[in-house]
Amino acid sequence: MAAPIKRILTGDRPTGPLHLGHYVGSLKNRVELQHQYDSYILIADLQALTDNFEHPERLGGNVVEVALDYLAVGLDPERVKIVVQSMVPELCELTVYFMNLVTVATLERNPTVKEEIRQRNFQRGVPVGFWSYPISQAADIAIFKAHLVPVGEDQLPMIEQTREIVRRFNALYGRVLVEPKALLGEVARLPGTDGGAKMSKSLNNCIYLGDPTEAVQKRVMSMFTDPTRIHPTDPGHVEGNPVFAYHDAFNDDRAEVAELKERYRKGTVGDVEVKQRLFAALERFLSPIRERRRAFAEHPERVREIVVEGTRRGRAAAQATMDEVRAAMRLNYTVFA
Repeated sequence: MAAPIKRILTGDRPTGPLHLGHYVGSLKNRVELQHQYDSYILIADLQALTDNFEHPERLGGNVVEVALDYLAVGLDPERVKIVVQSMVPELCELTVYFMNLVTVATLERNPTVKEEIRQRNFQRGVPVGFWSYPISQAADIAIFKAHLVPVGEDQLPMIEQTREIVRRFNALYGRVLVEPKALLGEVARLPGTDGGAKMSKSLNNCIYLGDPTEAVQKRVMSMFTDPTRIHPTDPGHVEGNPVFAYHDAFNDDRAEVAELKERYRKGTVGDVEVKQRLFAALERFLSPIRERRRAFAEHPERVREIVVEGTRRGRAAAQATMDEVRAAMRLNYTVFA
């Protein structure tokens, strides 16, 4: 008997273009694993409505931007299926079923949800759609029977929530769904350029994958470093220094990084030189991504075809799972047939 197909499901809400934090948190793993796993990459436009419900017209353009970022970093459309969430209605159906397997108290304790609520500072209370986001994400993962979910560190509570829901479903109705595992990137969390704990669009502390050279240079040269270091000749701290966190993540010249760290600790190199070296490293990393992005952007119909075909194949997989789910729940009745 052939071994079961191992699958990956991961994705992003199209609230804007993707940044370096997305790359180290998840995109790098997606690219590296696309040849080993049957991969589905979800553009979660329905979940993005929690941020854009007053301006849903923005989502169409953002879906294209995210798709371009996927292709630019090296996701192969012959290997991966890029799926638009709203075009797979079965996801909404499974979300409704999952809602009966989770308590409100459990959602309120989810640390990822609590942090995102704090960041968004909802003035009129938290929308129900936002509270149900972990349930919707669980449906996304479960419907594709994903074994592995490449995510950033902040999403670990979401994956654990999914595992709990899947376990409860299987215990009630039979072993239909797969209990997924999370896969963290080598860099669990990339700090923001302002020294914040996380790179975030809403905090405007990002370097985007599609940023032009001038924008990258401006952002790098204004980055926070060691606040205790007054003069370039003062010994500095490497640990907790955002500039060195970026060197570790993106500078492929490991000897240069080691040298800069040693000199920084001794006070024999200034912040300007360290940032200039980082800018050069980021340019080496981002230049081929920019070129691939430009090439795909020049052929929008090809990008559309990739997304349409990926969504078609994704919906076929979702429909197959839902046939099993309805049968397990005894919902495949034919009273109206």
